[in-house]
Amino acid sequence: MFRQTSGSVCLLFVCCVGQSICFPLYARMQADSLRGQQLDEVVVTASFVRKEVIPVQQLSGDRLQRLGSHSVADAIRYFSGVQIKDYGGVGGLKTVNIRSMGTNHVGVFYDGIELGNAQNGTVDLGRFSLDNMEAVTLYNGQKSAIFQPAKDFGSAGSVYLQSRVPKFADGKRQQVKATFKTGSFGVVNPAVVWDRKLSDKVSASLSGEYMYTTGRYRFTYRVDESYDTTAVRRNGDVNAFRLESGLFGSLRGGYWRAKGYCYRSARGYPGAVVKNKFSHEDRQWDTNVFVQGSYKKDFSEKYALLVNGKYAYDYLHYLADPKRDEALMYVNNHYHQQEVYASVANRYTLSSVWNVSLAADYQFNLLNADLTDFVYPRRHTWLLAVATSFHFDRLKMQASLLGTFVHDRVRSDADAAGDKMEWTPTAIASWKPFPKVDFNLRAFYKRIFRMPTLNDLYYTFIGNIGLKPEYTDQYNVGMTYAKDFAGRWLRKIEFQVDAYYNEVENKIVAMPTSNFFRWTMVNLGKVEIRGADIALQADWSVGNSLSMACRLNYTYQQAQDYTDPADTYYGNQIPYIPWHSGSATLNLNWRLWEANYSFIYTGERYSSRANIPVNYVLPWYTSDFSVARSVSIGKGKLKATLEVNNLFNQQYEVVICYPMPGINFKGIIQYIF
Repeated sequence: MFRQTSGSVCLLFVCCVGQSICFPLYARMQADSLRGQQLDEVVVTASFVRKEVIPVQQLSGDRLQRLGSHSVADAIRYFSGVQIKDYGGVGGLKTVNIRSMGTNHVGVFYDGIELGNAQNGTVDLGRFSLDNMEAVTLYNGQKSAIFQPAKDFGSAGSVYLQSRVPKFADGKRQQVKATFKTGSFGVVNPAVVWDRKLSDKVSASLSGEYMYTTGRYRFTYRVDESYDTTAVRRNGDVNAFRLESGLFGSLRGGYWRAKGYCYRSARGYPGAVVKNKFSHEDRQWDTNVFVQGSYKKDFSEKYALLVNGKYAYDYLHYLADPKRDEALMYVNNHYHQQEVYASVANRYTLSSVWNVSLAADYQFNLLNADLTDFVYPRRHTWLLAVATSFHFDRLKMQASLLGTFVHDRVRSDADAAGDKMEWTPTAIASWKPFPKVDFNLRAFYKRIFRMPTLNDLYYTFIGNIGLKPEYTDQYNVGMTYAKDFAGRWLRKIEFQVDAYYNEVENKIVAMPTSNFFRWTMVNLGKVEIRGADIALQADWSVGNSLSMACRLNYTYQQAQDYTDPADTYYGNQIPYIPWHSGSATLNLNWRLWEANYSFIYTGERYSSRANIPVNYVLPWYTSDFSVARSVSIGKGKLKATLEVNNLFNQQYEVVICYPMPGINFKGIIQYIF
């Protein structure tokens, strides 16, 4: 077994008991990787953003705060068109992709500035607490606004995280929110947010959080299509600390913001359950630090300026010690990343219906590691985006062209990948056919590419400097409808449906060489994705004390591999993409009480490119329930919550050989004053 983790390449060959075929897991799932810190399910009532031109879903305000104890990675699983993989255990890896295109095609933005990882192209959303989050928004294609940095045009799908901007009641100059969470798996998770009003135009916020869990839970292990072994998940402990601070200033016609962020963690990886091996001993330590700032101002009715800047440092230490586990090959690697980013965006209003924008970005990345024959890559990236928009009474149109220019340098005795220069377009349109009915038709086309990561190109013995970028073409048509009802129990109903077709070309995958322990990265593959996302949301209210909200999501996807007509799996569904998936949430509020129920379903799928019975993965579903009570104490408000997750104790695997926890509990106490 060759192994190297997060932030690096990890090639695992695992063979599940009761199955005769082995399958590879690549690069801590470099194709789609997001890790959440907590496995507990969440209760979400997400809302549509009806004014957006392209498909968008959002969690914000009070609805987002109901998720208090969970990570962003857990929350977005309730959005349509999202696929989640979960490698089990509190410290296990979670992965996500949008519409089957892979995580490397998903941009993650924090307060308007992209979170980056040039090493493996993935972002750990578990680092970002919902306690200090104002909104989480998922866009297909890109955000439907032309006044934004060039980087915002550069992803096939985007997740925007917006932290809270402090708000104060009249005469109040500070406020504190303290939260404590505990429950199954030995969870100890205190957090505090302190907001301070420094002047009429400047405020500050300080947020801190500590999380510890043993990550131990019982599970049953399936052999020959039956569950006959009970074991305990081990080496899934997490010990993490997050500290975040922000300054927020208002200007005439604009604002400025500055943020500092630090996250440190030590964790174990629970690993796959293979050949009756239930315990793993490999460990990882992470440090992530960044400082960033934004300045936005309308200088006149016609001209506006947006400036962003950022510096980030990431450190990763991975240890696999055969003294602790004889099955491990000794690996003790350290990685250091640095990033510098700057952006200037300009918007000019030509008329009341016509706007244009020009944005220019620069980004520098370096990666150092203590690997044999490491080439110490440095990457310079320039981006230039030109965009225009037309907003008529009932018709909205946007178009943009993004230019991306990449230059890599490595140590003098090694070869670097060639320079890359790409131009990619986007076209978006939305039409409201009836003036007095909130019914909209929309469509977009977007072509985008993703650069090979530094691991893809330069990882020792594995990288391939001849790799081409991956390209995606996205086509989407859809509609939205919303209606408010005055004086009725049914207060509001919202509905949206989108049909889409995506193509992914030059898919980057790991392929074996003549040596079983050495692999290389190659461009293989063409994937065609056909699908539909449907979402329905309704709000009810009875009198002034009882209200209810529900949401239904359904996704159909046919994601087929059309790489080589000679392959036996030509036209098969790609691994771990279900044909059918969906979710349902129900939220009930009565006076000072809240009750929430949520249901997630993931249909049948296959664990390999070969859609044969031995690779068949059963459908799974979970139900979660929570109840909360709020009371006023002194000058503040106390809220107590009890959660029961996986209510019916289902034994299931999101990814084969990675068992998930059964029924588990959590208690939350929150005090705001």
